[in-house]
Amino acid sequence: QVQLVESGGGLVQAGGSLRLSCAVSGSFFVINDMGWYRQAPGKQRELVAVITNSRTTNYADSVKGRFTISRDNSKNTAYLQMNSLKPEDAAVYYCNAEVTIRPNVVVKGWGQGTQVTVSP
Repeated sequence: QVQLVESGGGLVQAGGSLRLSCAVSGSFFVINDMGWYRQAPGKQRELVAVITNSRTTNYADSVKGRFTISRDNSKNTAYLQMNSLKPEDAAVYYCNAEVTIRPNVVVKGWGQGTQVTVSP
């Protein structure tokens, strides 16, 4: 019912930038909230940023001022602009979206993840 595909990960030196994309497809009426999460080896998955349908945003304290989440509803795509990357930002980044498929029915989808590696 909903599929998400992340792209844009890669290797970057500390202080560099990356832009992640998350394309959402499937059968749904509307995309509600979208979020970016990350998970490093041996650590739990954590919320990085979230954006609502009305484009209200929230960020983890660790990325405030450095990361920006955005969305283009015409493309059913969310983005995560990551600047001033630090080695501790290295993780697999996952996109999540909550969509409404029918009245009063919502489902959540996850992407496969994209690897972000930051070298010192």
